[in-house]
Amino acid sequence: MSATLGTLLSELQPDWKIVVYERLGDVALESSNAWNNAGTGHAALCELNYMPEGKDGSVDPAKAIAINEQFQQSRQFWSKLVEEGVLDEPSTFINSAPHMTFVRGEKDVSYLKKRYEALKQEPLFAGIEYSEDSRVINQWAPLLMQKRRKGEPFAATRVPAGTDVDFGALTRQLFANLETRGAEVVRNREVRGLKRLSDGTWRVSWRNTVGRTPGTTKARFVFVGAGGWALKLLQSSGIPEISGYGVFPIGGQFLKTTNPAVVAQHKAKVYSQASVGAPPMSVPHLDTRVVDGETSLLFGPFATFSPKFLKTGSVLDIVTQVRPGNLWPMLKVAIDNPSLISYLVGELLKNHSKKVDSLRTFVPTAKDADWELIQAGQRAQVMKKDPEKGGILQFGTEVVTGGDGTIAGLLGASPGASTAVSIMLGLLSTCFPDRIDEWSPRLRDLIPSYGEKLNTRPDAAEESLTVTADTLALTA
Repeated sequence: MSATLGTLLSELQPDWKIVVYERLGDVALESSNAWNNAGTGHAALCELNYMPEGKDGSVDPAKAIAINEQFQQSRQFWSKLVEEGVLDEPSTFINSAPHMTFVRGEKDVSYLKKRYEALKQEPLFAGIEYSEDSRVINQWAPLLMQKRRKGEPFAATRVPAGTDVDFGALTRQLFANLETRGAEVVRNREVRGLKRLSDGTWRVSWRNTVGRTPGTTKARFVFVGAGGWALKLLQSSGIPEISGYGVFPIGGQFLKTTNPAVVAQHKAKVYSQASVGAPPMSVPHLDTRVVDGETSLLFGPFATFSPKFLKTGSVLDIVTQVRPGNLWPMLKVAIDNPSLISYLVGELLKNHSKKVDSLRTFVPTAKDADWELIQAGQRAQVMKKDPEKGGILQFGTEVVTGGDGTIAGLLGASPGASTAVSIMLGLLSTCFPDRIDEWSPRLRDLIPSYGEKLNTRPDAAEESLTVTADTLALTA
């Protein structure tokens, strides 16, 4: 998010001074790192949680369409940056990986068919395919169908235009470009506090993690893109808008294989239904990954627990976030979500063998020896006030902005990085309302669908999908 915002501002206002503080030894070592997430370019092509079945059995595609619109803006932006030489060869950060959904059982098969029927007419979902035929699904993803029990109802959808994204590589390239354009990217510098000064600027207090040297910087505008630590820094700023917010940290693990014989049988990202009580970010999926030119498969995530808001955070994070304004909302979330607690406990009790057993619902022939466990990133799930319930667990990504627009920060998880461009465009409009009209021509140059909807314009949707696929070297 920070790399995206910095890049946009450098394009729109090249005379502004941009400074980035990174507490670790390099950028993109936390949530953006390739092995700390599944690299799914979230376009709602395969993620069922963006299109849940209503109590009356209906399915509404509105949220899925909205998220796909957001991802198309990201694709357009990356495509333009490739054309202008800002980003490297596309395969260094994005590769083709069809997006599939695979379900079992009559109830889920019925739901998936309804979802397919609702989406197939939408321009941004052109090309979606549906099948209950084992021979067809075997062609799409052979690992799913080997030794599958006869008579078991199953179905799958497939969108060939899906992608796998190395957000770590993308982030590093964006920051490298910012540095060449004069931005200062300071590593090993931890921001410790934010204070509003009488002249309307912000005093950013920091400490070098090497040598422990303290210091301060004055800024007219501050964006807090610190992953799970964004809450702590926004709390230190004293803005009233952060009152009532808390976060619940959820870690994750993936099973990973680089066995060529296994990897060769699967080229897709395959999502399924979440377990009862599981948060949407824990929907099981089997993913093709391409990182540093090497292809592997990931399966998961399996939830873990740590009180830290970041992998390199503090064990006191979950306690030090507590304020009078967020105590009750957080307690209410705990009271109202016993199934989430049960799910987390069940996940924590699984050993390697049990986790491979879970994988076998996707890959019946999976062997323990082929798969290793890797630790993924920490996700800080948002909890916040709710006028009716007292407190709710907020799934998704949320920007919190100070009243005068001089400070903003990002909270939440999925769809996260995939929709960074759209989210930062919204931030620009909110925080710089006096400049957004002046910036609009360049924004439309960078992101052709800026200010418009693609899905309501079939020709524009097709053109956008085709042009960005060509520029990003994506093949169905």
